[in-house]
Amino acid sequence: MNGSTLWFPDRFIAAGHDYTTLEKAVPAPYFRRCFVLSTKADEADLLICGLGFYELYVNGTRVTKGLLAPYITNPDHILYYDRYDLTPYLVVGENVLGICLGNGLINNPFGNIWDFEKADFRGVPRFAMSLDITASNGESLHIESDETFVCASSPIVFDDYRAGEHYDARLARDGWNTRGYDDRDWTAAVAVPSPKGEKRLCEAEPIVVEKELRPISVVPCQQGYLYDFGEDNTGVCRLTVDGVRGQEIALHHVEYLKDGIPHPDFLLFEPWKPYRDVIHTDRYICQGGRETYQPLFTYHGFRYVYVEGFTEEQASEDALTFVVFHTRLKERGQFSCGDPIANSLQDMVRRSTVSNFHHFPTDCPHREKNGWTADAKLSAEQTLLNFEPDRNYREWMRSIVRAQNNKGALPGIVPTGGWGFAWGNGPAWDGVLTEIPYLMYRYRGDLSVAEESSEAFVRYLRYLKTRIGEDGLIAIGLGDWCQVGRPGGSFVAPLALTDTLLSMDIAYKASVLFAALKQEDNRNEADELYRQLRCAARAKLLDPVTKLALGNCQTSQAMGLAYGLFEEDEKQKAFAHLLRLIDERDGHMDVGVLGMRVIFDILADFGYADLAYHMITRTDYPAYGEWVARGETTLREMFTPEPQDSLNHHFWGDISRFFIERVVGIRYYHGAFADRIVIAPHFIGSLPYAEAWHDSPDGHISCRWERGQNGISLTVSCPSQRKAVIRLPRGYVFADTNESERSILNGGMTVCVVCE
Repeated sequence: MNGSTLWFPDRFIAAGHDYTTLEKAVPAPYFRRCFVLSTKADEADLLICGLGFYELYVNGTRVTKGLLAPYITNPDHILYYDRYDLTPYLVVGENVLGICLGNGLINNPFGNIWDFEKADFRGVPRFAMSLDITASNGESLHIESDETFVCASSPIVFDDYRAGEHYDARLARDGWNTRGYDDRDWTAAVAVPSPKGEKRLCEAEPIVVEKELRPISVVPCQQGYLYDFGEDNTGVCRLTVDGVRGQEIALHHVEYLKDGIPHPDFLLFEPWKPYRDVIHTDRYICQGGRETYQPLFTYHGFRYVYVEGFTEEQASEDALTFVVFHTRLKERGQFSCGDPIANSLQDMVRRSTVSNFHHFPTDCPHREKNGWTADAKLSAEQTLLNFEPDRNYREWMRSIVRAQNNKGALPGIVPTGGWGFAWGNGPAWDGVLTEIPYLMYRYRGDLSVAEESSEAFVRYLRYLKTRIGEDGLIAIGLGDWCQVGRPGGSFVAPLALTDTLLSMDIAYKASVLFAALKQEDNRNEADELYRQLRCAARAKLLDPVTKLALGNCQTSQAMGLAYGLFEEDEKQKAFAHLLRLIDERDGHMDVGVLGMRVIFDILADFGYADLAYHMITRTDYPAYGEWVARGETTLREMFTPEPQDSLNHHFWGDISRFFIERVVGIRYYHGAFADRIVIAPHFIGSLPYAEAWHDSPDGHISCRWERGQNGISLTVSCPSQRKAVIRLPRGYVFADTNESERSILNGGMTVCVVCE
């Protein structure tokens, strides 16, 4: 449905003008609007924009399309409306619309680390809606948000997107959203200003419940009880309890135990420490009797819940259920093999990806919940191979484009209220602007995101030109973040190297997209910037004799090989330095997130896929496999000897793409990059088998290889309408032809592969 043809209501109403601050909480408001139908409704079309979050009810039935609705954005950039067909819910006679509002992003006191409390859009929760009803007798009724709505305080006495929710069941208004409820003591809603954003119909996938988890253990702990749900994930707990009126129960959500005790310090920024008992805590005050509570306007990232306020009898396994939810991401691919370490890592990548996807990709689900641009950029390719994030990427790209300032610069987080331009950005982060459109074109053949974003590409490339230093290089942003064994902001690779090379990559990908869009002038401008930066990089970042990139580290050498620093005849010598640097670390990686994104591919390109696989899966520190050995269920933020900061990040997740594309060999490009599917496996010596599949726009692709007595059996299936080829790694040939490349006929085949 094309939102541009709709009329969007923009009369916003609220319960008042006071809103929650760190000093004073204002309860979430309820709204009611009654109307009468004399005959059956044939059509009932509702449009609603709720800020921050809304819950919609019709005659007591919840009809909200997802959790934490609507899609989160800066409302001065974009206002998202959801559309509902209410026909099945309406009856002849009295009908009731019920709406409950949460603070969401429009009023996020605990977003103060990123200045959300200072945002121009900050204000009281509000909504705009219209309902158009056509009855069976031809009569019509139009209802719009105005002062005829009445409102009252809900039992949700505090809610914050990042901190949690507090619910006092003694204040419950039973039946508040149903017919026949007495609302004579409710007050009239008030008109409030409309945010300035472009009005759009939201086409993103909603947040939905994936599963429910029961605790694997419940044990006494300190002054309460500790619930362990067995895996790090995101959502809330549903509380079921036989309570005593006035009994207060606090649910503290944590990822990590230290000596068996909840350790919340990783969750707390310095300004939050005075609010330790509020952050990631849901509180419930009992009404009395059998009661159930599930928070509406927050979510948490956690494995453990420390409960205060339970009696011994109440602290049962049935008292808490972990309701796991995230954006609905349809599965699009998978990997498995004969190594339980690699299989666990694949599960961890996928769990980290979905639990960090609530409307858009976030950096961690427990502490920040921000749309950090580099996190999404680094993880986008594996996400597109494993899942279907297309709709939400498209909406988030619209927010990214609108967040660009007049100079062409981008913030490090999107959405933002203005934070992230002075720190937290730069080419390594800003590259998301071209990365997601490029990958959408590459894997899905979708140019629509690039077309909508192309003017922003131009503005950003021109901005980069203004940031070139006297040496011809760029060094303006964050660098090789989270380098192994170092604090987040400390790294070895020079910032001038990582920023310049990644600026070249942005220019290259912009050029590809401009060419596909037939924007030749813009393509030429991108190509010229690429050439200018490459010339300076080769002059200032490369030893012309040794072929050693500035920094003498794994990241510098791997990124130089990946992003065009070396000429073709220099690459073998440059790669030899990379091998030396790895050997000096006893075969371990010594990179940050920027180096990690390319080092394993470079090793595979030069015939060292086994070394790359071993670096990933080895179980001694530092390696991904060491996380598995420690019992982690998601990817950490940092490779440090002991846990630090977040235990659930997805920006290290590109290893899943390496497993699918390099180990199994599914190399699928849809745009103008190739006219065929390439199956190019690497037969890792320690693996008995490996298999993967991916649903492409053309159809299902699968590949499995397995060792046998007479060689390796390779089975491939792919869409018959696309040309496809098997390309074997160096040292292997087909048993029947002694060749290393073969066309795939009739959509699939099984062949035997042997060593030369």
